[in-house]
Amino acid sequence: MTVESMFSTGTEKMEKAIAQMKKEFASIRTGRANPMILDKVLVEYYGAPTPLRQLSQVSVQDGTTLVITPFDKTILKDVEKALVKADLGINPSSDGVVVRLVFPPLTSDKRKEICKDVKKVCEDTKVAIRNIRRDMADELKKLEKAENLSEDTVKDNQDKIQKLTDKYSKIADEHSAEKEKEVMTV
Repeated sequence: MTVESMFSTGTEKMEKAIAQMKKEFASIRTGRANPMILDKVLVEYYGAPTPLRQLSQVSVQDGTTLVITPFDKTILKDVEKALVKADLGINPSSDGVVVRLVFPPLTSDKRKEICKDVKKVCEDTKVAIRNIRRDMADELKKLEKAENLSEDTVKDNQDKIQKLTDKYSKIADEHSAEKEKEVMTV
């Protein structure tokens, strides 16, 4: 491995950590209806757990209601069971054709609780980024011995690793602040 490939691998891993954080943020409930919160819902379909969004059309109605229209009407009860089991904090209601999820307005206590979850996801991401930094530093030490890198080169690369870590930690903080603002907006 070369110093350049170490940096490209480290950067790629940090990008993935940020992407994972964004994905988790998408499934965190805010005051508005968002189909992304259904990404983790699995419906038992012909004996196999299948993602709900593959089995139905999901649309947002009036900003606070999700309407789930299964492609196969015979699985309506299974969809309802899966939604209850997913523990989204919302009770599904069915009219025999579609399932509706009505999002109640969030209380200020619930908003604060959700902000804590957002901060935890952000901190977990930053821990992952620091672990990647540690792996890169270890790799740099191996390269130092294998390629007889000069002290200046090693020091410069350690600084680059730290700058890369700082950059992605800052990105994580920015996304977290954005999500917290979205949650706190009434």
